[in-house]
Amino acid sequence: MTKENAVTAIHPEVRIGHVHLKVADLERAIAFYRDVLGFELTQRYGGHAAFLSAGGYHHHIGLNTWESLGGSPPPLRATGLYHLAILYPDRAALAHALRRVLAAGIELEGASDHGVSEAIYLRDPDGNGVELYRDRPRDQWPASPDGGLNMVTLPLDLNALLNEFSSSGTSSRK
Repeated sequence: MTKENAVTAIHPEVRIGHVHLKVADLERAIAFYRDVLGFELTQRYGGHAAFLSAGGYHHHIGLNTWESLGGSPPPLRATGLYHLAILYPDRAALAHALRRVLAAGIELEGASDHGVSEAIYLRDPDGNGVELYRDRPRDQWPASPDGGLNMVTLPLDLNALLNEFSSSGTSSRK
């Protein structure tokens, strides 16, 4: 890292804390993030906003209809959110999430092995892209011949992932 980059680089422990989405129907959005993905509803703000989290955090996802009640998704080829990414702690937890999504009848848009991570792609009821993923340990990340990071996009074996769920003993989760 050059001296100039060291002065302007962001602190390495900075994280993106939460996402706040405009939705057309608050109850429908809550049902997706709570009932399908498993987030806990932590607070409602009147009838127009709600906050959901995992693990008791104040909120990871904010939903509101302040400027979007009854609205439609943005058109293709428009700027805006490409997707939000939800990081799972391990492969078994990602497999559990996949099982919930499939049980809810939600269509997958893709599933990729990026070398550094495994990811499943879908849309929420408002058309927002959602990535469900898990990171591999850093010592398993693929490297280029010069030692740099070499991310890839290969098909993810969903059957093998689902078998991970079955063999992990997590099948009792709701």
